[in-house]
Amino acid sequence: MADPTIQMFCCRHNNRTDMAIIIMKEFNTDVYNTVCMLSSMMGILGAIYQVLPRETSTYQHRSSSFSSSRGRQIIIWLAVADLFASLGVFVRSALWMNFKNIMPMENDTKSVVFCALSSAWTQYFFMATWIWTLCYAIDMKLLLNEKPGRPSWYHMAAWICPAILTTLGLSILYIPDANCHESVTLTMAVLRILPNYCATYILMAAVMIGNPLLYFSSTKDLQTAVTCSLAQVTGRERKLVQTIRMKFALINLVYYLCWIPNLVNGILLWTLWFHLPIKVIISLWYIMAVTNPLQAFFNALVYQQWRRRERFRLWYRRQNHLSSRDTKQENYDEFTEISPLLMPQYEHYTPHTSINGSSSL
Repeated sequence: MADPTIQMFCCRHNNRTDMAIIIMKEFNTDVYNTVCMLSSMMGILGAIYQVLPRETSTYQHRSSSFSSSRGRQIIIWLAVADLFASLGVFVRSALWMNFKNIMPMENDTKSVVFCALSSAWTQYFFMATWIWTLCYAIDMKLLLNEKPGRPSWYHMAAWICPAILTTLGLSILYIPDANCHESVTLTMAVLRILPNYCATYILMAAVMIGNPLLYFSSTKDLQTAVTCSLAQVTGRERKLVQTIRMKFALINLVYYLCWIPNLVNGILLWTLWFHLPIKVIISLWYIMAVTNPLQAFFNALVYQQWRRRERFRLWYRRQNHLSSRDTKQENYDEFTEISPLLMPQYEHYTPHTSINGSSSL
């Protein structure tokens, strides 16, 4: 999982009575690491599925092809960040099970370094996934308002901001001697431990707030685009809007499902610092071990094209001569998220197409 609590366990433990030692007495590390490995493996598979090259149908409208490519790039970078984050969780858990101590002792420098570096790796890439998720919502808003995307800005935000936040938070926590448990006073906790929690949770919460607002606004733009493009709203257009609204809702639901347990864990830690409900905290750790790496798997479900079969590039080329008729029939006769504004009879209108090619308008 990507949580500042794990990063605190990377500190040296000189005080045998601190809360971390007490919690670890009731914590089954082998089960925890097994859960992390299983969920991260599913996340890796989901991320790989997302980055595999797709083949664009030859019958797709040129505007749909452009916006599909535009959104596809964001989805690929989101999947790449998910892939490296899940891979970090998998490797860390595998090594913890076989070679390293999950909680370093006083003179165990190697375990401290490994724990700190692996935790920084996973936190960095999970933070990047949060920003790419926000960038997708921002680009959707820009696209529906017929404004160009800002890919260079997206990359700067997604790769530089997590680096700054991760470096600042973990530097304050570990420097100079990786001994963040030397005192149990509230002052020490606020000065040394709280900054890392703030660096993590403020960004996480900002995406939780920003994404629904952006998608709500995009839905209104979508309804306006339907009305202006066709000057009418029939059952077909209503179904299209409902489908895309559902997709927006599921994207938000996946993000909340994967990261709300982390926020709850942080709130409990800081509101009940000296009287922690240990069993509740441990239960939340297991939940986070499942939900955090599974973000990539869930993203593979909600970001894919709906109501149309996706064809991978190599497979498509081998089967193209067998399925060309089916492809044409599928693109023009079956109601999908690409219709109705991309049909030939409406080509003189300016279509508004979803940035991942999975919806129109």
